[in-house]
Amino acid sequence: MKPAKSDKIVVCGGGGFIGGHLVADLRRQGCRHVRAVDVKPFAEWYQRDRDVENVRLDLQDKVACEQALKGMDVVYNLAADMGGMGFIELNKGLCMLTVLINTHLLMAARKFGAKRFFYASSACVYNGEKQKNAKVTALKEADAYPALPEDGYGWEKLFSERMCRHFREDFGVETRVARYHNVYGPLGTWTGGREKAPAAICRKVITAKLTGNHEIEIWGDGKQTRSFMYIDDCLKGTQTLTHSSFVEPINIGSSELVSINRLVDLAEDIAGIKLKRNYNLGAPKGVKGRNSDNTFIKKVLGWEPDTRLRDGLEKTYRWIYDEILRTGFAGRPKRGK
Repeated sequence: MKPAKSDKIVVCGGGGFIGGHLVADLRRQGCRHVRAVDVKPFAEWYQRDRDVENVRLDLQDKVACEQALKGMDVVYNLAADMGGMGFIELNKGLCMLTVLINTHLLMAARKFGAKRFFYASSACVYNGEKQKNAKVTALKEADAYPALPEDGYGWEKLFSERMCRHFREDFGVETRVARYHNVYGPLGTWTGGREKAPAAICRKVITAKLTGNHEIEIWGDGKQTRSFMYIDDCLKGTQTLTHSSFVEPINIGSSELVSINRLVDLAEDIAGIKLKRNYNLGAPKGVKGRNSDNTFIKKVLGWEPDTRLRDGLEKTYRWIYDEILRTGFAGRPKRGK
C-alpha cells in the first residue's frame, strides 16, 4: 500500500539521512501535506525540500512533540541520536536519551489520534550471543529474546519497541516497527565519526586514490560480517510496512552477507585500485556477525530488499567522490536548497 496523497504526514528526523530521503520520496509520490521536523539547524539538514513544512524542534521535549504531531495523520519516527559503531560504542548515554523522543511522540500520537505511527528500530536489538560467529545464522525476529541487545543504543531501541507495542494494545495507537539493518546510500554521513561502514570504506578508498597513499585502515580484523541495505529498499519497506496490517517488529534489511574485507574489495574494484590493509584491532567493531533473515518479510509483505551491494555501493562511492572533490577533503558539507 502507498500513502494517501491527502494524508498529513510528519517525518520526525526529517533533516537526517533516511528522513531526508523519505521526505523527498513522499513528495515524488505527490503527497501534498508533509511536515519535516529535526533539531539541527536548516543548513545542516541532509536534504531540505522547500515544498514541505520544515520545522526545527527538539523532540526530546514533550511540548515540541505535540507541536510536531498536531493535525498529522501519519507519523514516521526516524529521529535518534546515533551513528556508526564508532559513535554508538562511545556514546551510550546519548543513545539512551533518545528514549525521550519516542516516548513523547507516542504520547502525542495518542493525544491527537494519529492513524499510523512508524518506529525505526534496529538490528542492534538482537541477542549478542547469537552474533559471535562471522558465519552467523541470519537473525529471525524471535531472536531479540531473551534480551541481550547492543549496550546503550540496542537497549533503547528494544525498550522503545515494547512501548510501541503497549501503546497499540492499551491505547489503540496503530504502531508499526521495522528493524533496520545498516542503511547506506548517497546523501548520507561519510565523515566525522557517525558514518556507517560503507560510507567510511568508500571515503578511505577515495582518499587513498586521490592522495596516492595506497593504504587503508580497517577496524577489526576485517572478518566480521554484516548485511547492508540500500536506501531505496529502506524507503519501500518502510512505507509498505507502515500502511500494512502487520503489527509486530519485522526485519527490513538485505540478506546479502559480506565481510568487511569483502566490502573493501568491492570499493577497491569500483575505484580500480588495490590498497595495503592495516588492521586496527583496538578500534570499535561491534558483533562478529549479523545478517537479516527475510523469511518473515517475504511472507508478510511479499517482498524483500533486493538491491545488490555492488550496485548500491557504486552509487554511494560516486556521490562521496564528488563530495570530496567539491569540499576539498573538508568534511561533510552543509546542505539545504
